[in-house]
Amino acid sequence: MYKIIGIIGGSAIDDELFKESVEIGKMLAEFKLPIICGGGEGVMKAVSKGVKEVGGLTIGILPYDKKYANEYIDIPISTGIGFARNFIIVNSSDIIVAIDGKYGTLTEIGYALQFNKPIISYKSNYAKSLKIVEAKDISEIKKFIKLNLDL
Repeated sequence: MYKIIGIIGGSAIDDELFKESVEIGKMLAEFKLPIICGGGEGVMKAVSKGVKEVGGLTIGILPYDKKYANEYIDIPISTGIGFARNFIIVNSSDIIVAIDGKYGTLTEIGYALQFNKPIISYKSNYAKSLKIVEAKDISEIKKFIKLNLDL
């Protein structure tokens, strides 16, 4: 059975974080595992772009209709349940990478902690207060995934 890497993060990010998130996506694709995210803009689009650039598989769990999926989503899943879809993203993931984000990301972090999912953050304001492992660079994310998915 496939393991799935969950990506959670901000839907509105600056150009620098977009570029970094594309690089994170490229690195994640090296694991040959699908990634799952909310399928929209910002971190979701950037990571999906990176994954697709190197031939990986992307799944988008959309709050409403699949026509809102970004162009890098291979499998768009329309839920019609709004941001309650955050539960599906986290519950379907074997490991979570949180990048930036606001309240939607905070709900996903909460689910990850509740379900005891391995989670690492990158440039997240919530990491310190919630005692989440913080990556200083992409190589630390890669090490965390290898360690926690036994790869």
